[in-house]
Amino acid sequence: MTVQDTLELDIPDLEAPAARNTTTFVDNMALPVHRWFRYSAGFSAGWVESMLNETTEARVLDPFAGSGTTLLAAQRLGHESYGLDGQHFVARVAAAKLHWSSNVDDFTKLAQDTWSDHKPVTWASPPSLLEKCYTPATLEDLIGLRDVVLARQDGSPASQLLWLALVSIIRKTSHVGTAQWQYVLPNKSKRSVLGVRNAFELQVALMAADMRTRQEEEQGQDPVAAHFIEADARTTDAFPDGWATHVVCSPPYANNYDYADATRLEQTVMGEVSGWSDLKNLRSSLVRSCSQAMAKYRPAEALEDPILEPIIGELNSVFAGLREAKASHPGNKAYDTMILAYFHDLAYVWRTLRKASADGVKVCYVIGDSAPYGVYVPVERWLGELAIAEGFKSWSFEKVRDRNVKWKNRKHDVPLHEGRLYVEG
Repeated sequence: MTVQDTLELDIPDLEAPAARNTTTFVDNMALPVHRWFRYSAGFSAGWVESMLNETTEARVLDPFAGSGTTLLAAQRLGHESYGLDGQHFVARVAAAKLHWSSNVDDFTKLAQDTWSDHKPVTWASPPSLLEKCYTPATLEDLIGLRDVVLARQDGSPASQLLWLALVSIIRKTSHVGTAQWQYVLPNKSKRSVLGVRNAFELQVALMAADMRTRQEEEQGQDPVAAHFIEADARTTDAFPDGWATHVVCSPPYANNYDYADATRLEQTVMGEVSGWSDLKNLRSSLVRSCSQAMAKYRPAEALEDPILEPIIGELNSVFAGLREAKASHPGNKAYDTMILAYFHDLAYVWRTLRKASADGVKVCYVIGDSAPYGVYVPVERWLGELAIAEGFKSWSFEKVRDRNVKWKNRKHDVPLHEGRLYVEG
């Protein structure tokens, strides 16, 4: 079966009938373009659309754009947008998605030629992670396809979509399991696994069908601009001053999730990393929300910076409580300094956003609270107070769901929640 044959298959119409008012990425797997790459740290495009639906001339900004959810949702509603992310691999995923309006035939022809030209390649000494995740035959097929895909990266929309088609099947062709947050579980086996050819051809067909669906929605008109920038939200000046009327995003949670590790399997297959140590450099451009990023962090960096003055008393108390708790827990995880660095970083993000926002801006963060080692951290309140200190006018919080109630957390039993932090400028 060729790629062209696959394009004649009946692709299920999975488009959601209406925007759903949720905070998770799972709904996006029923939406054209969004579903091209599953990113567990993302959130609902339907919710973004519900936020912007009654606005006629929004200029939308997302400082944690991830795989492009906010930009794609804003674009569909006719709103110009800016987004950025410091995670290089995910930034490339988002940039590729934004080429959905390019020529479909150019993409499918390139994909068909790529498969025709590929040959299995033996990796003499593959990283141990790949030996655990693939059979030798599957890995040879995958690496052979990778080499042709990389050789055809010329910056064109078709080549970037080709890259995305490949990285989107890397997990689908592995026989091992994947945890809820995209960590790889080599000791778990899937019930069914797609072969490389079948997975690639189906992915190309899905992407082509989605491109046509979205292009038909635009009725022949060029979509409004969606600007994606790979940059650090704490320090960037890439946004025009006073530009944004709306800021919609889901910043990292203070829950020890390592965003640098989220796509380690994909980056290993693509030859970008070879082991755990290679992730250290990736973390430098990310908000510090995991203990793995705290090796060289000095508490004084946060405790002596005036930007944290609005919360410094409570923050210092939580820091002391976490330092005490750490001494009695195995693993000695650096949750104490992680919390300091987390709010230190997000305080500077507020400063970036204030400069980039128009008067009367409406901000919404999808965010959750935290309780490392059972020490409670009032995340939304502290973020609200830091926003006010940077010149925003008011904040409020709407709880959407409870967390940590359906399963017993190994570290604590403190009930948590997730919701929307609203800030106005």
